[in-house]
Amino acid sequence: MAPTVSISDSFDGGNIKLIKVISKSEEETDVILHVKPDVYTQLEQIAHMQYFAFRVMIGKLTEGPHKINYVLDNAEQTSYPEAWSAATVFYSSNVDDVDSWKRNKDTRYHDGKLLWTHEHTKNGSTYFSYFPPFSYSRHLNLVSKCAEFANVETLGQSLEGREIECITVGTGSSICWIIHRQHPGETMAEHFAEGLLTRMLGLDTEGQVDDQVTKLLEMYTFHIVPCMCPDGGVKGHLRTNACGANLNREWSTKG
Repeated sequence: MAPTVSISDSFDGGNIKLIKVISKSEEETDVILHVKPDVYTQLEQIAHMQYFAFRVMIGKLTEGPHKINYVLDNAEQTSYPEAWSAATVFYSSNVDDVDSWKRNKDTRYHDGKLLWTHEHTKNGSTYFSYFPPFSYSRHLNLVSKCAEFANVETLGQSLEGREIECITVGTGSSICWIIHRQHPGETMAEHFAEGLLTRMLGLDTEGQVDDQVTKLLEMYTFHIVPCMCPDGGVKGHLRTNACGANLNREWSTKG
């Protein structure tokens, strides 16, 4: 008997629409999927989409492995389809363990569809994503760590009431702003922010920093924003916030 296959995006940053599950045999299944679009943005007159993240639950697998062929059927209609030709889907059995994510080297883009095959060897969860997620809880944990060694303030709240935090460090006369995730689906940006802040504040060395960092902090005052679009991140959007605003395009004029 073929195992049961359940697809869900009901977690922080999840994004997928299940179209169809096709059981080909006891050993093989096809899963057809669509990326969900962001809220329509009036400025660009488009509903952006590209980022995806979803969970697969396998049940009643008694004799493995079971091969599943995943088909992202609307890949050609995404905001930047040119990216798919060099893409490799990421997968993990633990969505919160950043070091557990691996690349599916079988990923390929063919006839406007993103395709990959995964052999499920046991019952339970496997997560797939365009790039490893950076959850809101991980974000809050990062901000809390930073507050032990730097000044943390809010620039204001998002539409859904989430703080947009800014970490300020350094005493130099030159001012440097470093902002991340104006496009919330670019989760790699906040992974970078985490590494940057870890080094600049000595988060993993009890506040001790190296000579290069010390010199930079004497030259500059840094204002670092780990996530400019927390609502979009939680919703699994590619480029927009909760109301469809693309924060990397809709800048306010002076005055």
